[in-house]
Amino acid sequence: MRKTTIIITFLLVFTARLNARSVADVLPNSRQVQWSDMEMGVIIHLDINIFAPETFDYEKKATLPPLSAFNPSQINTDQWIESAKRAGAKYAILTAKHGTGFCLWKTKVHDYHIGNTPVRGGGADIVADFIKSCKKYGLKPGLYYNTNMNTYYQAGYVKMSDDDRLKFNEAVYGQLKELWSEYGELFEIWFDGGVMSDRKTGIKDRVMQLLKDYQPKALLFNGPIGENKILRWVKNEDGRTPYPFWNRIDPVTNKAGEAVINDGSGNADGKYWVGAEADFPNRNKSAWNGGWLWRAGEQDKVFSADDLLNRYYTSVGRNTNVLIGMAIDTSGLFPAHDAKIFEEFGKKLADRKNSMIGSTHGSGKLITLKFKIAKEINQVEIEEEIRHGERIRAYQIDAMIDGKWKKIGDGASVGHKRIQLFDSLKTDELRLTISKSSGEPIIRDFSAYRY
Repeated sequence: MRKTTIIITFLLVFTARLNARSVADVLPNSRQVQWSDMEMGVIIHLDINIFAPETFDYEKKATLPPLSAFNPSQINTDQWIESAKRAGAKYAILTAKHGTGFCLWKTKVHDYHIGNTPVRGGGADIVADFIKSCKKYGLKPGLYYNTNMNTYYQAGYVKMSDDDRLKFNEAVYGQLKELWSEYGELFEIWFDGGVMSDRKTGIKDRVMQLLKDYQPKALLFNGPIGENKILRWVKNEDGRTPYPFWNRIDPVTNKAGEAVINDGSGNADGKYWVGAEADFPNRNKSAWNGGWLWRAGEQDKVFSADDLLNRYYTSVGRNTNVLIGMAIDTSGLFPAHDAKIFEEFGKKLADRKNSMIGSTHGSGKLITLKFKIAKEINQVEIEEEIRHGERIRAYQIDAMIDGKWKKIGDGASVGHKRIQLFDSLKTDELRLTISKSSGEPIIRDFSAYRY
C-alpha cells in the first residue's frame, strides 16, 4: 500500500512539474517584454518617388526620378520624431530603403542615394539624422530595409534570372552591413515581406550571421525564423488585430520544406513566442501608395484622432503593438495637418489614462475590484504578467449592479493587454473570473475607466 502511495505521489509531482514546465517553456525574452510595454511605434516613409507620383512605376526602372529631383528643402527629422512622441509613440522605424531602391544614406554599393542629391550639397545622411533625433526625444530607433523589392535593381517586380538574383543579393548584403554596423544599436529591424530563404538564391543564412555580428539584440519584424526575437504581422494594414490573438505560435512547413512563421492569430499552446505589430498608414487605403507615401491634395484622406484611437483599441487592446505610418512630404516635413492630429491623438490617450476609476492586480482565477461608492464606467482593461507566459484561455467580467452580478464582457486571449468597451454602467464592484487557463493566471492589472 505504501509503495502504491509513493508511486501515485511521484506521478502527481511529476505531472505537476511537467505542466508547470509546459507553461514556463514558452516565454518572451526581456527585449520582447520591453517591446510589448511600449505598445506604440511609428514607421516613417520617405522615398524619391514622391517627387514624381504621376510618372513613376515600380516595375519600370526608366521611370525612376533623377537624383536631382530629390530636394526636400526643409527636411527636419526632429520634427518627425517630436510629432511621433506627442502621439505617444515609444519607438520609430525609418524606411532607409523602400521600394524604389533609393537610399537615405550614402551607401557605397551604388550611386542612387542621398549623397548624390542637392540636399545639403550632397552632405546629407537622413539615417544618421533620424538616429540622433530618436536619441534626442527618447524614442528607440529602428530601420526598415526591403530585401526583396528594388526598382533600381529591377528585383521583385519583374522575373530575375538566378545570376541576377545572386548579384542583387550581394548589393543587399553590402547595404545591410552598412546600416547595421555604422549607426549603433537598433531596437527593431523591419523586413517587409521577410527574407528570401530559398536554398539556391536566398540570403537568409548570411543575413542571420550579420545580425549576430552587428545587431544581436534587435527585434526582427518578419525576421528569419532561426532567430528568437521575431515579430509578426496581423495580416492587414488597417490597425485591426483579429480576436482572439495569441503571442504563441507554431511554425508551418512551406512548399520548399522549410519552417516559416504563419502570420495568423496564433496558438494558445504554440511552440514559439512571436509578438505582433498591427501596422497602418495615417492615411486611408484610397490614398496614393495605399496611404504610406505622401502626395499633394490628399489631406482629406488623413485619419482623424478618433480614427487613431479606435485603432489603438483594436490593436493594443487585442494583445498586439500598433505601428502607425507617417508620410513625409516633399518639403521634408511631417505635414502640419497630420502633426496636429497626432498631437490630438496623444492627448486623447493621456486623457483616457487619467480617466481610470480604479485598479488592482493579483494571481488566481478570481480577481475583484471594489469602489467605496458606485462609479460609472465604460471600459475595462486586463493585463497578464507576460514574463510568466500567456496563461489565460477564457475569462468573464461581471459588474455588481443593484445588488446583482451582471455579465459585461468575456473573451479568450489577454496577453499583454485586453481592452473591452461597453455602454456606461454604474457599479461598486467588478470581478474577473478566469474559467480556463494553463497554469495559475497572473494578473498584472485589472482596471476600470470612464472615458
